[in-house]
Amino acid sequence: MLEKIDQLASEARADLQGARTPEDLEQFRIKYLGSKGAVKALLGMLKKVPHEQKPAFGKNANALRQELEQAFKDRRGAAAGPPKRGRTTLDVTEPGLGARLGREHVITQTTNELVEVFGRMGFDVATGPEVEDERHNFIALNIPPEHPARDPLENFYIATAQTKGDASGDASGGGGGGMHLLRSQTSTIQIRVMESQPPPVRVVAMGRVYRPDEHDATHYSMFHQVEGLYVDRDVSMVDLKTTLIQFAHAMFGPEAEVRLRPSFFPFTEPSAELEVRFQLQGQMQWMEIGGCGMVDPNVFEAVGYDPEQWTGFAFGLGIERLAMRK
Repeated sequence: MLEKIDQLASEARADLQGARTPEDLEQFRIKYLGSKGAVKALLGMLKKVPHEQKPAFGKNANALRQELEQAFKDRRGAAAGPPKRGRTTLDVTEPGLGARLGREHVITQTTNELVEVFGRMGFDVATGPEVEDERHNFIALNIPPEHPARDPLENFYIATAQTKGDASGDASGGGGGGMHLLRSQTSTIQIRVMESQPPPVRVVAMGRVYRPDEHDATHYSMFHQVEGLYVDRDVSMVDLKTTLIQFAHAMFGPEAEVRLRPSFFPFTEPSAELEVRFQLQGQMQWMEIGGCGMVDPNVFEAVGYDPEQWTGFAFGLGIERLAMRK
């Protein structure tokens, strides 16, 4: 009786191997796995098997049934191939579509939207290093040595090895000199842009910045900023206000309410804080989303621009705050 199982297994494997078409596979299924198939008949012979052989016979017969069912499913899946899409033909000369895993982070989505909004206004995108020297992070931005913004407790200063022949300790090759730190603002990119090209300049810069703030619901030691700079002849606060209003309407809708509240920043004069009115905690409130102002003449002098010929405005906005309000 056990030999009958081996014989049926050999025949079934050979027939399955020889099946080439879906029709052949269906005939195999009927012959061996159908309700009147050979495997069903084999299991029905269990009552004729001597008592001492029943356990072995039943085990081997069930193992054969499972083997043939799995082999049949595998062959049928391979024979079916990919699902048909009607009569649509595939143009193999078209470029393929890359697989998308997950989705873009909300910060990335907001950053990309900012690039698009300011791009429509004519702003190019600039980038810069996250490890900066004191010149680009403070000195050229008109922040004097005694200013509290330069306090070691307010920044992530970095100990860097001095390179041979560079007594200043500037290992960045940027000629900045002095100590190095993780940039505390993306305004450093404005300085690098103005150092590398003459006016007119119209750029935005996005990136991570670092400040040792105490972590709470609205503060973190690493966050993201978008910085804008426009330098040309006869640029005024009217241009700055118009740009920020257009930005707010593009970002939050044409009904968005915007106001500029007087403030102070070392690198702009006059300076203001940009506020947008949102519904917060069930009521409409003004929320600051960044600072702005006209570029201070001292900043122009630090990068070699003549402040008698050129004027400009700058702004810096918190990307996390924009993302949360969106």
